[in-house]
Amino acid sequence: MKIKLYIFFLLISTFVFAQQKRVTTSVDSTKVKIGAQINLTFKTTVDTLSKVAFPEGKLFGSLEVLESYPTDTIKENDTYQLIKKYGLTQFDSGRYTIPSLQVIINSKPYVTDSVLVEILPVVVDTLKQHMYDIKDISTVPNDYSNWWIFVLILIGIAGIANLIIYWRKRNKKPVEEEIIYASPIEKATAHLKSLEKKSLVERGEVKEYYSELTDIARTYIEEAIEIPAMESTTDELIAAFKIAVVKKKLSLTDETIKNLEKVLKQADLVKFAKSKPLEFEIADDKIKIEKTIYKIHQSIPEEVEEEELEDNEANQAKILKRKKAKKRTLILVSAVVVLFISLGIIVAIKGFDFLKDNIIGHPTKELLEGEWVSSQYGNPAIKIETPKVLKRMDISKMMSGQQVAEMADMQLFGYGTMMDHFYIAIMTTKFKQEIKIELAQALEGSLKMMEANGAQNILVKQEEFSTKEGVEGLKGYGTMDILDPITKKSRKAYYEVIYFGQEGGLQQIIVLHEEGDEVANEITERIMNSVEIAIIK
Repeated sequence: MKIKLYIFFLLISTFVFAQQKRVTTSVDSTKVKIGAQINLTFKTTVDTLSKVAFPEGKLFGSLEVLESYPTDTIKENDTYQLIKKYGLTQFDSGRYTIPSLQVIINSKPYVTDSVLVEILPVVVDTLKQHMYDIKDISTVPNDYSNWWIFVLILIGIAGIANLIIYWRKRNKKPVEEEIIYASPIEKATAHLKSLEKKSLVERGEVKEYYSELTDIARTYIEEAIEIPAMESTTDELIAAFKIAVVKKKLSLTDETIKNLEKVLKQADLVKFAKSKPLEFEIADDKIKIEKTIYKIHQSIPEEVEEEELEDNEANQAKILKRKKAKKRTLILVSAVVVLFISLGIIVAIKGFDFLKDNIIGHPTKELLEGEWVSSQYGNPAIKIETPKVLKRMDISKMMSGQQVAEMADMQLFGYGTMMDHFYIAIMTTKFKQEIKIELAQALEGSLKMMEANGAQNILVKQEEFSTKEGVEGLKGYGTMDILDPITKKSRKAYYEVIYFGQEGGLQQIIVLHEEGDEVANEITERIMNSVEIAIIK
């Protein structure tokens, strides 16, 4: 009995079912030259009240829709036969699949058949073309010959960064608030000594002198007695000071308060009325400020001084904490900048693939460099070398009763899935009866199964394949779009399928990985070169 063979695709189910087609599909030719038009026709028979919507779009799979012709209608008694034609083309040679499409009849979808077509290249007669001499071998410059330029760029960037940091540190004004003092009196005393060292009076800068002198007094009063001295006018400050003396029970004489008021008003005259006091008056005012600050300090109760000391220690801890945080942030930012500069130089010198393979990590590179395994799989056996051991898969539930009856043995081994970075599977089928196996028909069946299970825009090319022992087979290869059922995003994949047919059996090998992955291409080549086929005797 002659068996119609529709090959089982290696990574999906192989359910075969028959049903009456509501929509028939046909093409005027399955082989055309590049750019020639293929006429695709859909036919369906409906009653006079049915509503039919044929597929529309600019692309059917990888074929471009040149024209969508008007629907022809043929009346047959109480029914209509609807005929819809499309003009398709493709400008690259190879084997393409016109995918299954949906025709909506009364809001119910009906799937059309997929059709495999071949686009033939245009044969060029080279004997009639003008021939040119072969050019001399050109020397390709070494990509790494100018590595020293990138090193100089890195050194230059680091030098500029250091200069900017040095300039900012040098021109940064010292912040007095960051200097830690044990108490307000210690701070005031230190600032008075610093003021004396500036020699502002000797240089004639009297206004600046009085401004700093009174600021020292105001700052001390604000910190020690806790009144807004820096923001108050002289009259407001003296009024608030008198209230604080009574409230805090400070033992200060009226003379001390008057001396403070006198110096503050003298400073106002110098700053706003351009008054010029004599040298002995300036010296006397400094002494009055020093004595006032000292007497206020002596009049403050002990417990108040202790509280102030604790506050200063707390402020000191906060300042130190902020400094450490700034330092850590600077170190972190510097490290990140250096890291990005280094990665940029690596990419510029050796390319992004080198960065991905050696620093970021590349899953297929790990497979290539790992320990490979050589083993036999299936019946008839296939001896093959793979980066991982292939695991046996249960396919009994995927087969119909008729298929099980026709086969003596069927085994499937695989590693990974279609969604992984690299997928390989091996299937061997042994039939109960000797049959003539058409490998081209097996490839076509696999393509249909791919499409039925979510593969789109399948591009296929085929060629003869032979093992190193001389066993002949058929190789199909190309690209497809694979839709992830979870993320609903598609990715471009490259595949290779190899078929070997014997009178009593069929052996199949498939490898699939992300398109453009050069490491995966090396793995695929090594796997296919290692194939050894057992001959059925």
